[in-house]
Amino acid sequence: MSGIFCDVPASLISKLRERSGRSDLSPSYLVRSALAEFLNTPLHTLFQVSTSRALVQGTYSGAVTCETPLAHGDFGLGTFEGLDGEMVVVDGDAYRVPATGKVTKASNDSAAPFAVVTRFSPTIEQELHSVSSFDELEQRRDAHRRSDNLFYAFRVDGLFKNIETRAVSPPKHHGHLLDAAKTQKEFKFDNVEGTLVGIYSPAFSEAFSIPGYHFHFLSNDRTEGGHLLEVSGDALRLQGEELNDFHLVLPENEEFLKVDLSKDVTADLKHAESK
Repeated sequence: MSGIFCDVPASLISKLRERSGRSDLSPSYLVRSALAEFLNTPLHTLFQVSTSRALVQGTYSGAVTCETPLAHGDFGLGTFEGLDGEMVVVDGDAYRVPATGKVTKASNDSAAPFAVVTRFSPTIEQELHSVSSFDELEQRRDAHRRSDNLFYAFRVDGLFKNIETRAVSPPKHHGHLLDAAKTQKEFKFDNVEGTLVGIYSPAFSEAFSIPGYHFHFLSNDRTEGGHLLEVSGDALRLQGEELNDFHLVLPENEEFLKVDLSKDVTADLKHAESK
């Protein structure tokens, strides 16, 4: 996150500390919330383009350009037109991780059929002294969710001992997501500094979102990344935010309007998103 320095009267500092002590909310969070209200810029909102069910059914045409999700969030994930790479949004920029493994910064006019972003304003912060697996990291995150019925954004920064990711390739003959998963490329990185970008979606959202945890990775030097499969590390920093507002934008292109979204594709989505 970006920083700003300004002069604040001692009386306001005193009130800020008093309010923080009463509410157990950090001064940084209170300042961000006050600025968001003053500038009419909502926090704790998840902004999503299209639906996961449409993605599973093979609706890969670019619904929007990257400019749209980046106007509504600085943190998130998604994919690109034709399933040409994993999207990772960190600190206000979108990056593409293709099957070649060569990470590039996505231009604002890059087309995207699916994306989910938020203006990351963490209310949860914790140091993770040791994480041995993705399952253990999931358990650590679970401890910070007060409900299974809300959305959450999680960010994990630090030096990772092991990272395993994958990137999908555009499917031949415009196949479904499972067809793309069959030819995905997997990558392994050791002792790499970077960021995990994650969204948790409730089970009830399976018709339009990806239920459970969905994480992408991007290295600090912006050369390595992908959809997270496995992870381990020491001295990691976990930040999280509870999201109680959801904004869904539906495509209006012919491909989306004609696809059959009545089918239950939960099993296919789970298979495509798993290891």
